[in-house]
Amino acid sequence: MKALPSRLPGIDALWPWCLDIAARRRGQPVTQAWDAQACVGWDASQGFGLRGVWDEAAVELFDLLKPLLDRPHGAEPWAIGQLGQSLDGCVATHGGDSNFVNGPEVLLHLHRLRALCDAVIVGAGTAAIDNPQLTTRRVAGRHPVRVVLDPALRLPPGLRVFSDHQAPTLLACDASRAAQAAERVGAAQVLGVPALVGADGLVDLHALLAALARRGLAVLFVEGGGITVSHFIAQGCLDRLHLSVAPVIIGGGRPGLQLPRSNAMRECMRPSNRAFRMGEDVLWDLDLRA
Repeated sequence: MKALPSRLPGIDALWPWCLDIAARRRGQPVTQAWDAQACVGWDASQGFGLRGVWDEAAVELFDLLKPLLDRPHGAEPWAIGQLGQSLDGCVATHGGDSNFVNGPEVLLHLHRLRALCDAVIVGAGTAAIDNPQLTTRRVAGRHPVRVVLDPALRLPPGLRVFSDHQAPTLLACDASRAAQAAERVGAAQVLGVPALVGADGLVDLHALLAALARRGLAVLFVEGGGITVSHFIAQGCLDRLHLSVAPVIIGGGRPGLQLPRSNAMRECMRPSNRAFRMGEDVLWDLDLRA
């Protein structure tokens, strides 16, 4: 009788290597044997790559994550954003219900991005509506530092990110309001950023990235919401965007990306892109630097 072929290694075998790559970038101990026989290798010109034969799902996931995994230690801040939206471009209903626009495969991917990044960033609106945990509870891997952008100090201190002690949390505000923020959530959870808010009232995200980099947080995941991700794009602070489109039509909901108008199609952004199927959803991987 002919022997059945052995099963190819898949995502379960790949994920520990991805976590190790993130640990190497942070200068932390690794768990895998990084030698000539390793399943994943590094090439100075090509970055990280798979060795041997893997199943199709593992190869596709590695390909999707490779731009993030290839970030070197000590590099300039690099940010990836994520939005989940409907076919008609909404991230939630008019009343703010977003549970859940996308399917479980996209939710799992979101937790993977958290595990591989140094910090996860959300705006005050998303924190207030969703009261998220921003942890990696669906995958193996350490929790990222949770950064809540709240320059107006409008969020209640009872939100889970400020009170559950599951992961380090930073309330990002202008340095001029740091003392006031410390009274609300404790000084250890405040990141007072000099000149974060300009005289015009607008938030300078370049100042935020620089402040996070000084804390060793250089690979950043901008998880939402739509307004925050839009501001990162408009200010040139987002390197990559994972835009997940679900086969649902919300109608009159809250829009996702909200960017300055273009007068002609030739002026519109046409980022380099790839499409990945995730269950019933389609994830667009958009390279905003290409």
